[in-house]
Amino acid sequence: MPKFKKMEFSAQKIAEYLNGTVEGDKNVTVKSISRIEEGEVGSLSFLANPKYISHIYNTQASIVLVNRDFVAEKKIHSTLVRVDDPYKAFASLLELYSQFKLQKIGIDKSAIVRENTIIGENIYLGAYVVIEAGVKIGNNVKIYPHSYIGENVEIGNDTLIYAGVKIYNDCSVGKNCIIHSGAVVGSDGFGFAPETNSDFKKIPQIGNVIIEDRVEIGANTTIDRSTIGSTIIRNGVKLDNLIHVAHNVEIGENTVIAAQTGISGSTKIGKNCLIGGQVGFAGHIKIGENVKIGAQSGILSDVPDNAIMQGSPASKLKSFYKSTVLFNKLPEINTQVNKIQKEIEALKQKNNK
Repeated sequence: MPKFKKMEFSAQKIAEYLNGTVEGDKNVTVKSISRIEEGEVGSLSFLANPKYISHIYNTQASIVLVNRDFVAEKKIHSTLVRVDDPYKAFASLLELYSQFKLQKIGIDKSAIVRENTIIGENIYLGAYVVIEAGVKIGNNVKIYPHSYIGENVEIGNDTLIYAGVKIYNDCSVGKNCIIHSGAVVGSDGFGFAPETNSDFKKIPQIGNVIIEDRVEIGANTTIDRSTIGSTIIRNGVKLDNLIHVAHNVEIGENTVIAAQTGISGSTKIGKNCLIGGQVGFAGHIKIGENVKIGAQSGILSDVPDNAIMQGSPASKLKSFYKSTVLFNKLPEINTQVNKIQKEIEALKQKNNK
């Protein structure tokens, strides 16, 4: 991987990294990224969609990624880097650019690190980070300002924790995870027992949360600790912003869940599921593997493997579409029913004469 000085990417270094070829000034550099129609001098852009070809002749972007077989019909002012797939190449550069920006190392003087902690190499602890006793932090971990890491928490190598994250005691986070600002891991599950006087007695939540490797957790998402045992987020899970995962939930490998979804306690979700935004899950149900659930669905019971669900309460997708068609015809059906009722009434009156 090339090393870019002061975040300046030269056309030559970009081409080397992407196994591409330069057409134009190989020494021109870029410091920012832009869309091709809004390109400015000093920025990098790409052309992947044929709809945007006209913009390549007017863009001010200093470097543009294009297909190897792209043929220009007019003069182009930008330096071109020819690659096999401009979109994938651009994504690779975005990842590299992001990694470069996040290469902070060191412990801020305002950070608090308690006794009996194990801190790995090349870590970053930002301003006012608090690391409680018994914490184990792996190598290359970045923890941004105002984050709190509770007692006996374990954090694996190469994990990134953004500002304002709170991880309660005894939880664990695996390798190569990303936790975005405002996320809370290990807060109490919602457990209360009704009393005879209509009051509620809080049930202690003495479990923890286990987050495995390559998990990403969005901003302001909350994952509750279990009553007993563990709430578990398996390898490769991706959680969007503003998701609530209740106590004793388990989410299977590589499942992706969109924003504002709520998962009630003790629900188990299988591997490789795709779950839309604002989905609500009842508690103590089981969702199979490879399940797809449309946005705003209400899941009240078990769902088998490979099912596609939609609606509230949810049903299989074909049934949902049929129901939607009937629902949209209700005004017409109502008009017809009213007409038939009037005709029946008229016949009754006629027969009574």
